[in-house]
Amino acid sequence: MNEPLPSHPAPDNPSGKLILLRHGETEWSKDGKHTGLTDVPLTDRGEELARGAGRLVAGYDFSLVLTSPLQRARRTAELAGLQADVDPLLVEWDYGGYEGRTTRDIRSELGYNWSAFTHGVIRGSTPGETVEEVAARASRVLTRVLPAMEEGNVALIAHGHFLRILTAVYLRMAPRFGAQITLDAGSVSVLSFYREQPAIVSWNYGAELPLVPSES
Repeated sequence: MNEPLPSHPAPDNPSGKLILLRHGETEWSKDGKHTGLTDVPLTDRGEELARGAGRLVAGYDFSLVLTSPLQRARRTAELAGLQADVDPLLVEWDYGGYEGRTTRDIRSELGYNWSAFTHGVIRGSTPGETVEEVAARASRVLTRVLPAMEEGNVALIAHGHFLRILTAVYLRMAPRFGAQITLDAGSVSVLSFYREQPAIVSWNYGAELPLVPSES
């Protein structure tokens, strides 16, 4: 169930930063499989990436830390040394009938260059979500996050597609702008306000420079 909206509107130009941690690697993310609501664990490398993310954020004080309820995010928060509250709205995009499948496989079946952002997903064992429905969840998260950013920094530990869409909403862009900002497992990104405008301070920062865009 959606949380009720706050009694006050979002603040103007809060001084805190919004820190985004994408969970560490899983077997499915390593293979480029769409991993929505399936609750898969981190790999050993994923756990190390999570510890590395913790080292990157060690200098921050947080007024609020939230994590997706899925174990790959909760374990990342734990290994990063963050005491996080669970927010069900932070779960990954529900990919419906494309859950567990790679983009390559789906494109081969359909015969065109499918992407979730452009063409959407289909129903499966779960209903699936449109990109706008994911953006609506992200918007509700931000109604909780922005007031907390008046008190200090906020951390969100969640998933690749969800965090990309949340960033688009934060930047006041269309949700599909998220297709243009890839995000790697175990990475840390920083959002803030710059001259009264929402802005990216650092994006997709991790232990190593990506050689190719993330597949999931």
